[in-house]
Amino acid sequence: MEQTINIEQIFGILRKYHRLILSSTVVCTLLAVIVTFFLITPQYSASTELLVNRKQNTDVGAQLNQVQADVQMITTYKDLITKPVIMDTVAEKINKGNDEKINEGQIANMIDIANNQNSQVFSINVKADNAYTAADIANTTAQTFQKKAPKIMSGTDNVSIISQASPNLNPVSPKKNLYVLIGVVLGLLLGVGIAFLRELTDKTVKDEGFLTEELGLTSLGIVNNIAEKDLIKKAIMSVSTSRLSRRG
Repeated sequence: MEQTINIEQIFGILRKYHRLILSSTVVCTLLAVIVTFFLITPQYSASTELLVNRKQNTDVGAQLNQVQADVQMITTYKDLITKPVIMDTVAEKINKGNDEKINEGQIANMIDIANNQNSQVFSINVKADNAYTAADIANTTAQTFQKKAPKIMSGTDNVSIISQASPNLNPVSPKKNLYVLIGVVLGLLLGVGIAFLRELTDKTVKDEGFLTEELGLTSLGIVNNIAEKDLIKKAIMSVSTSRLSRRG
């Protein structure tokens, strides 16, 4: 049997289960706050920029060719930076004097190389759980690559560092306000979903029309629900009336 719900019934269900919906929203919001503020480790970002630009030839055509060659070399440089030939040296410098060691694989996973199309500038972006570590890794990687690139690329010395990374004490993740908002929305949706599920699976008879119209039964009468306090009052009144009648 198909069951339909109109707008009035929807608002009625929401009013009926408003405590359930509110409780679900509060619980999910609290869980989001706990996870966001206490369980997720904040991540900090730092970046440094490098320019790929060799000494220009006086010939205009040769200059254009050199620029295009430099732009194309960035693709190779992006792959090369996170390879062990660079990361081994970076890890050695980063770990020097530190109790907590970071291996070259972990450092490589922290690094993201980005550049705009047809641009001779690319950036080394680093994410770490410490702002100073992120900046240190970014700068060390850039300096190491600038030093080793000419040897690896057979004397091609065309890499310059144009900006140094500095510690940014504002974490880039998690986005706390967004996570809490997601918790509120999920809690609200969960509460509404449970409310409608309970209502739709409730097989109790709610009105006389269901028996007569849906099931085709004959109504013999309605027994109203009497509150317990009303029953007590009626019992007391009945006893009092009985005593008065006896005295009379």
